Amino acid sequence: MKNYRIHSCLRPMQKGWRPIWLINSAGALSLLLGACSFTPQETGTALTPPAAWKTAAPQAGWISADQARVWQAGRWWALFGDAQLDALMPQVDVSNQNLAQAVANVAQAQALLRQQQAALWPTVGASASANRAGGQDTATTHSGSVGLNVSWAPDLWGKLGDAARAQGASVQASQADLAAARLSAQGSLAQAWFALREADAEMALMDDIITGYERSAKITQNRYDAGIAARTDALQAQSTLENARASRVALQRSRALSEHAIALLVGHAPADFSLPVAPWIDTVPAIPAGVPAELLLRRPDVAATERAVAAANARIGVARSAYFPQLTLSGGIGASGSNLLDAISAPKMLWSLGVALAQVVFDAGARTAAVDQAVAAHDGATAAYRQAALSAMKDVEDQLTGLQTLAAQVERTRAAAAAAAGAEQRILNSYQAGLSAYTDVVTAQATALNARRSVMQLQLQRQQAAVSLVQALGGGWQAPWGQAG
Repeated sequence: MKNYRIHSCLRPMQKGWRPIWLINSAGALSLLLGACSFTPQETGTALTPPAAWKTAAPQAGWISADQARVWQAGRWWALFGDAQLDALMPQVDVSNQNLAQAVANVAQAQALLRQQQAALWPTVGASASANRAGGQDTATTHSGSVGLNVSWAPDLWGKLGDAARAQGASVQASQADLAAARLSAQGSLAQAWFALREADAEMALMDDIITGYERSAKITQNRYDAGIAARTDALQAQSTLENARASRVALQRSRALSEHAIALLVGHAPADFSLPVAPWIDTVPAIPAGVPAELLLRRPDVAATERAVAAANARIGVARSAYFPQLTLSGGIGASGSNLLDAISAPKMLWSLGVALAQVVFDAGARTAAVDQAVAAHDGATAAYRQAALSAMKDVEDQLTGLQTLAAQVERTRAAAAAAAGAEQRILNSYQAGLSAYTDVVTAQATALNARRSVMQLQLQRQQAAVSLVQALGGGWQAPWGQAG
């Protein structure tokens, strides 16, 4: 967390400080020479993250320098090696409406910052008037005038400067929110994309299985018709086939829902968007976990909360400045004549200079309450920042653990699937030789099918865990401002 200097005009200001002051005319004039700021120095926000992750990354380092450059460029999805996903992802920036809303929020924050900065400068106004007056027994008269007026309230106590700094931090927070919205949309798109492609692969598996079950059902029916097999065998074979067909229908529904989600993420109505069946690239790339301390600069949501702390800190200075008088300087120059043209060409010049000093004498504790509110808001923002940082570290640990355990699960399940496929074939051969009951065949088929589908589903979970790890690490994004932790 950044440390902010305190520029105190009278003495250091601590939490709970209340100004008891008397400014004489000489002191007031001396203070005109330079503005002050009552923003306190930021303390107590920084965290001390651990030196390393509790769970080691399943794959250390990078395979190539090219992949490192892809990560640093924020194109993390290219690490999965899917050209179709790579082509689809840019549509998120173009058409995603949540992202468009975040872009608008940044523009709004930037406009507010320009308003705050403009308040530091004098305001200049111009006027022109022409009048004609008369009556029944009164000669008609004409008059005209032009004028130029200047007004300026010097930022003696840093109120305007602190407000501008607070809004500047809010702009940075909104930029981090935009990055977080972009990363969220990109991650959701990748998750839905892999789910869709896994559904395609699983449906292809089910098509092969259904073809085999249809063959088995036909053979069993023929054996029943020939009096070799029992009626229950034929019914069980048909039941197994129908269950497989029902599973395929469920996969079609899952694929459709993933396709609808992708359509929404790229800004299309589901009815106008479709993706053809394509092979599933089930690559799980190496992801650079780095060290925990780097996370505070890489996670947009954490950076946004840190900037909220900075903004809240500056608003304490804004609230404290209300204890002091406000000085306003004004000046004007004008001209008048018998008409507007005379006022411009042969004017009677008029000028004016003014100074005003305004101070609230009694407000029943309103300013004190405002300072207390600002301090409490800062404390709340600090707690939110710490919680966001801790949650971010937990997210990374969760995904590292998930990737590590899923990799082991996939290997074990592949071995189980191979063994189940061998057992299925042996039991089927045994049944056809009249040595086994058909219930054994049904059990072996269900076991083999479930194991093969489990391998695919676990591999999908690995890919989705890798995407979640990318999101937990910030997707290669880094706060463009100074140190955040």
